[in-house]
Amino acid sequence: MSMFPQKRPESLDLHEVRYEKKGWVAHIAIDRPHNYNAYSTPALTELAAALQDASWDDRIAVVVFTGTGDRAFCTGGDVKEYQESYTQKPRDYWKYMSCFKAYIESITNCSKPVIARLNGMAVGGGNESQLACDLSVMGEHAFIAQVGTGVGSVACGGSTQWLPLHVGDRKARGILFLNQRYGPFTSLSMGLVNVVVPTVKDSGGAFVTQFTNGRTYLADWNTDPWEQPFDMRATPEQIKKAQKKQDGFSIDFSRMDEVMSDLCDQIVHKFAECTRYTKTQVNFWKDAAWHSTVGHARDWLSVHYTSLEPHEGMTAFVEKRKADYVGMRERAADPDGSSEFLWGPYAQTCQECGAKGIPRNFEFCGKCGAALKAAVAT
Repeated sequence: MSMFPQKRPESLDLHEVRYEKKGWVAHIAIDRPHNYNAYSTPALTELAAALQDASWDDRIAVVVFTGTGDRAFCTGGDVKEYQESYTQKPRDYWKYMSCFKAYIESITNCSKPVIARLNGMAVGGGNESQLACDLSVMGEHAFIAQVGTGVGSVACGGSTQWLPLHVGDRKARGILFLNQRYGPFTSLSMGLVNVVVPTVKDSGGAFVTQFTNGRTYLADWNTDPWEQPFDMRATPEQIKKAQKKQDGFSIDFSRMDEVMSDLCDQIVHKFAECTRYTKTQVNFWKDAAWHSTVGHARDWLSVHYTSLEPHEGMTAFVEKRKADYVGMRERAADPDGSSEFLWGPYAQTCQECGAKGIPRNFEFCGKCGAALKAAVAT
């Protein structure tokens, strides 16, 4: 009897993740469409459990990783959860990062190739998730983006480590500093994904995007040269209509699923141990970058959550307003200002009750209510 018996997916008791096994393929999906498939802390644990199960199951040859719905593959961590929990108790973010680290490593350490099926946007930790995968197939209605520097965080859960490996140093800096959106065909040309597949259908039920030379998708293994791959291409306006189901337009994954099926079939018909060790070898630079930085990242992010940047960035996100970036810079540039503390550093002592560590900008003592005479360093 095996010490690692095959399990039925339902035995894992998953609530925020869909998991099923069909033939030689494990299908895993983040099931939080109400939050654009942003992962919660429990979801990270569930994803790691499903990926480990697929890794150990000898009846599985390949894993397909996706999100539910047609708007998002994954948009990273749940910012509302961050704002409500981790800005209030930053030491718990270190624990959260332990869950995230285990999740990412369940992808990179999986003994089977993991294929990201980008059924929608891959943003922040969503891009880090698809970078952790071995191959990536992207729908033409999706986009890739990083948002860390805009919400008070740093994309050091895979993107600072792996984007330079995928797209080169200069492009990686642009993605990480500027937080721009990268469409599917740009993502393919940059090396962020392997395949782009048409997903937008018109009112007649035909795919809008058509390619030359009889192609039905574009892939990085198309070695025959072409000057113009498109006969016709879906416009941004048509993509928006398809996402909103307007004027007969729709999002259709049939061609994407054909490509996924073909890729899985190709992997099934290769030797299992050779495939596993090939992944281990190819992971060398990925592992080196990850393991030499992620521990530092976990501690720095935890400490950073005590500061004003994540408070402002994530509160602005939850309140659906623009963060006060310039105001934060002005506070730092002011000799008497503070960009680290919401109400200034803990600099005052109450002359009435002796309370210490009162923020410098407070006019009254929070303990006894007495007026504070002046900001006095303690």
